[in-house]
Amino acid sequence: MHRSLIVCLLLSGAVAAVYGQTLHFEFLRWDDPPYVYENTNVRAGVTAKGLRWAFTKSHAANYHPLTWVSHMLDCERYGLNPAGHHAGNVLLHILNTLLLFGVLRAMTAAFLPSAAVAALFGLHPLHVESVAWVAERKDVLSTCFGLLAIGAYAAYARRPSFGRYSRVFLLFAATLAAKPMLVTLPLLLLLLDFWPLNRMQTRGDSPSWGVLLVEKLPLLALSAASCVVTYVVQQGAGASEPTRVIAAPGRAANAVVSYVRYLGKTFWPTDLSPHYHHPNLPGGTPWAVWQVACAAGVLLAVTAVAVAAHRRRHLLVGWLWYLGSLVPVIGLVQVGHQAMADRYTYVPLIGPFLAVVWAAADAAAKRNRRGTLVALATVVLVACGAVSAAQARHWRRSEALFERGLEVEPRNPVMHSNLAQIRRGQGRIEDSMHHFEQSLLVRPSDPKALINLGGLLFWTGNVEAAITHYRTALDIMPRSYLAHYNLAFALASTGRTAEAVDHYREALRIRSDEPLAHLNLGVAFESLGKVDQAIHHYQTALRLQPTMAEARTRLDRASKLGDGGDAAP
Repeated sequence: MHRSLIVCLLLSGAVAAVYGQTLHFEFLRWDDPPYVYENTNVRAGVTAKGLRWAFTKSHAANYHPLTWVSHMLDCERYGLNPAGHHAGNVLLHILNTLLLFGVLRAMTAAFLPSAAVAALFGLHPLHVESVAWVAERKDVLSTCFGLLAIGAYAAYARRPSFGRYSRVFLLFAATLAAKPMLVTLPLLLLLLDFWPLNRMQTRGDSPSWGVLLVEKLPLLALSAASCVVTYVVQQGAGASEPTRVIAAPGRAANAVVSYVRYLGKTFWPTDLSPHYHHPNLPGGTPWAVWQVACAAGVLLAVTAVAVAAHRRRHLLVGWLWYLGSLVPVIGLVQVGHQAMADRYTYVPLIGPFLAVVWAAADAAAKRNRRGTLVALATVVLVACGAVSAAQARHWRRSEALFERGLEVEPRNPVMHSNLAQIRRGQGRIEDSMHHFEQSLLVRPSDPKALINLGGLLFWTGNVEAAITHYRTALDIMPRSYLAHYNLAFALASTGRTAEAVDHYREALRIRSDEPLAHLNLGVAFESLGKVDQAIHHYQTALRLQPTMAEARTRLDRASKLGDGGDAAP
């Protein structure tokens, strides 16, 4: 107990030393707004309305109610002070590190290897993204429940009972309700049955593969339900890239190469980026056949070694853990524009850590070189901590993060667009336009960049160029509220009011509860002499936003005029 306490204190202190700096970091202007500070349901703290929303609605292309509740609790305690929100992520990461140590030690009775795996998990640079980004609360929270589920399963495996299995089931449900990343957990538990739980021994009273698989069916049903919900939500939000954008062969090729790229960054974590642009999207260079073939060769060779070393079960379990737990995010079902992401390795890297640490421990024991191994492990862990601390500093504010992304990949359109938004907020209009233009050079069909650049062009007086950009955006995304609204506003400013009315109406067909669109449509109708229709939209704007002073003023004036004309549309 004394030795375990010392290790837990050392692990907690090391992780805190690396990530304590994040308590001084800002919210990022990248996913943090819809997750926290622009989300009215979250900002209000824990309320009945917010809880109902969290469990019944999807948002930001995800359904993860427990993650929303976690953010609500932070807002309840800390308001919109980012230090408290960052502290929540750090504490969960420390807890996950300690849970991994405890679970591995309970299952293997191997003290030092369990501590080494936990230390690698806590300090590895690929895990910085999951901890330093407030919006990735879902990652650390889901993993916390997942590790608790594994611990509960180990207790069940020792003494099976309905009550113990129920705890596993409930903890797994909580895992999926925080983030559906661990849908593969039932199969990972099957790997743990093989090693280190050793439930597949040759003695007659040991359960067979079939029995162990049937045992996982309730958990697999939960996984299937979570997959269906996630797919429907992401399809509905337009987050999934259709096969016409990235064809199946391109997805498969990137998946094979990404498995090897993740391994490369595990053992040599350099050029880490918040966004790795997909090679099969505009601006990318698809992987050559020889690159895919070499990556496939590496995967097959490692698999062959792991299978051949049948007496060292940890090698096969660690390798299959890595391959299997990455399946949901390897890109076979493409979500977003990234080829890969550091945050996706948060759970999968436990597999390689297990394989390498246990193999090294076995080798050191045979050669009586435990002291040498401890020294080497200390050097590796110190290096990991130093690199992680440096990597975390890139996440201190949005501008630094996006600049880092462009250092790693100068033609990354997502990083250019994000940095352009920052520059615009700083009033650096020329710099903002430059980055939007760079983004469009790489990805000319990006409607968001077209709309944003159009807005800057309008603001600087180049109205006709802005109109052209808005029209191009609508050709690509006909149901874009912003494109219709901005185009209508620009057209109205040039006197093309009738055409502006058409686009305001289209915008309101897409989003009928926008008070500003109703106000400006009312202004357009009034300029056309259709005062009754103008009055209707002024009234609607005030109903949606009672404090809108301009709508009140215009309504009062229009009500005195009246035209006896057309009724409200």
